[in-house]
Amino acid sequence: MRHLVSCNDESAGAEGFDRAEVIPLHEEAEEPRPARGMRRAGWLLVTCGLALLPWLYVLATGLPATATAAHWPVAWVGLDALEALGLIATGLLAARGDRRHALAATATATLLAVDAWFDTTTSAPGGDFATAVAMALGAELPLAALCGRLALRALSRHA
Repeated sequence: MRHLVSCNDESAGAEGFDRAEVIPLHEEAEEPRPARGMRRAGWLLVTCGLALLPWLYVLATGLPATATAAHWPVAWVGLDALEALGLIATGLLAARGDRRHALAATATATLLAVDAWFDTTTSAPGGDFATAVAMALGAELPLAALCGRLALRALSRHA
C-alpha cells in the first residue's frame, strides 16, 4: 500500500527527504486477468443463466395456479433453520473479527430475501398475507440488508 506524503522544499530538507515522490491519486492499474479455469467457469455460468431464460417462460405459462406440497412444513422449517444457522455463524464470525463472515453474511442475506419473497407470494389473502408482509418488512428484509452491508464492508475493506 502506498502512502501519499505531501511536503515542500523546506520540510523536505528539514526531515531528511532528498525529494518528494509524486504519486498519482488515480493509478490506472491493470486488473490481473483471471485464470483460464475461472474464465471458463464464468462463461459456463453466463451460459446457464441465459439458458434459464426460456425456461422461465415455460414455468410462467405452464405451472398450475395452485399446488399441494407433501412436505410443506419440512421446507419452511428447513429454510428458517438455515437462516438461524446463518445468522448465528455470521454473528460469531463478525464478533471474532474473522473476515469469512462476509461469506456467511452473503448466504444469510440471500436466504432471508428468498424467505420474504416466498412468504409473501405463497400466503393466503387476508391475515396470512398481512403477517407475511409484516415479517418481511419488519424482520427478514432488514436483517438481509444488515447482512448485505456487513458483507460489502468486509469485501471493500480487504480489497
